[in-house]
Amino acid sequence: MSWNRFKTHFSHFPELGLSVDISRMNFPDQFLPSMEEPMQKAFSAMEELEKGAIANPDEDRMVGHYWLRNPDLAPSQEIRDAIRQNLQDIKTFVVNIHGGHLEGASGPFAHLLLIGIGGSALGPQLVNQALGHPQRDKIRIHFFDNTDPDGMQTTLAALNGQLGRTLCVVVSKSGSTPETRNGMIEAQAAYATVGLDFARHAIAVTGEGSKLDQLAVEQGWLRRFPMWDWVGGRTSELAGVGLLPAGLQGIDLGGLLDGAAAMDEVTRRRDTQRNPAALLAVMWFYATNGRGDKDMVILPYKDRLALFSKYLQQLIMESLGKEQDLDGQTVNQGIAVYGNKGSTDQHAYIQQLREGVNNFFVTFIEVLRDQVGEPALVEDNFTSGDFLQGFFLGTRSALHDNGRESITLTIDEVSPTSVGMLIALYERAVGLYASLVNINAYHQPGVEAGKKAAATILGLKGRIIEHLQSSTTPLTVEQISAQLGEQANPELVFKLVEHLAANPKRGIAKEGKGDTFDATYRILVQAK
Repeated sequence: MSWNRFKTHFSHFPELGLSVDISRMNFPDQFLPSMEEPMQKAFSAMEELEKGAIANPDEDRMVGHYWLRNPDLAPSQEIRDAIRQNLQDIKTFVVNIHGGHLEGASGPFAHLLLIGIGGSALGPQLVNQALGHPQRDKIRIHFFDNTDPDGMQTTLAALNGQLGRTLCVVVSKSGSTPETRNGMIEAQAAYATVGLDFARHAIAVTGEGSKLDQLAVEQGWLRRFPMWDWVGGRTSELAGVGLLPAGLQGIDLGGLLDGAAAMDEVTRRRDTQRNPAALLAVMWFYATNGRGDKDMVILPYKDRLALFSKYLQQLIMESLGKEQDLDGQTVNQGIAVYGNKGSTDQHAYIQQLREGVNNFFVTFIEVLRDQVGEPALVEDNFTSGDFLQGFFLGTRSALHDNGRESITLTIDEVSPTSVGMLIALYERAVGLYASLVNINAYHQPGVEAGKKAAATILGLKGRIIEHLQSSTTPLTVEQISAQLGEQANPELVFKLVEHLAANPKRGIAKEGKGDTFDATYRILVQAK
């Protein structure tokens, strides 16, 4: 690669402390000019979005996460006032918690248990890891981010008897998300077991009038904060979903919001080469042929950004993974995203990236500032940070030398401002790319289909339990399936009864040591 190509395709944004290098993407000279017309259409679509156009016709709602960091852009005074009031309410609440004006049953709050799923957990987890510090954090954060009882028990064990000093924040827009509801019930049971009033420690972040909102009012929870229908879960980190836990942890909320606002401002430019989100969007289009032909590998060379690939996995794949385009044509769009951190990846999957299937492009994330404080010299005149940069540059060169393409994002440091910028950068890039491939980035019919299927399966599980309770003899899988009717698929029945039998407290026994499918199942005690 020539020095001239690097200079041509290295874009520095000094007002952001950000650089974008696309020189190691092998696009021909005519590619960027050929993308100018579709990019102008994408810019126009983004402008309409920010003005309040209906972005999700399935739910007849706008998408306004950009308004969170600049309320003046919101299309109504009601929304502008709501954003400002919510931010002020969060700040006031944080001050009262930190000042000890609100306490738990055992004293000032020292821990926070956040119960959420998807973006409602991933965003706060990213910010917690990127910006938290054990010696500076006002409150230590823990998470229920799945409906895995073993995982929840592990988290509760880490609290080590401190529930009386633990705030519990339950995040669910509808209030009926099963994973979050289950986590809330598990938490309530944990508080009750040690004789504590859960409501005295509980906060709801939810939609007005939702099931969770009604429950919080009925039980007299400590506080409620709103979730608006125009903010999706995967873009909610700079709403109450993310700002409340970040503020309680002691992270600079102004820095997060200012960084995102600054990125929004730059990414409104209608000049692709002066717009970092536009550069990402057109490179994604080039790398994947606009059809998701290649995977996106995210490699941040910074421990604090290790969760960024997981965060982007949801943001990008949930937003872009769509069966149909805006014209109703079947297109099966999407970009698969995965990642690790440097230089851990040197010892993990870089071997395949360099010499295996060339079905990906890499985004390296470089952080110039290594650490706070005096660095130690680990060899001659080199620090650990020098080695980290060496591994990054060496890996990038090794991949490029073997025909593997990459983008490099460089930021000055990991700070509230830069994290806010990165969040906003990828939100904008996703929106622009979605316009380029003519899909709706702001609905998720596949997610809803999965929820409906899960509900159907749970319904079948309930029918199986009832049927075994009423049976006077043990039954095989095939007998259960035949007796329950055509919707009781034998394979599904097999999976469900195996799970029930593997958990003794459910009161279902498996009998028979012959062929797997000759085993029978019967009720021992009343199933729970």
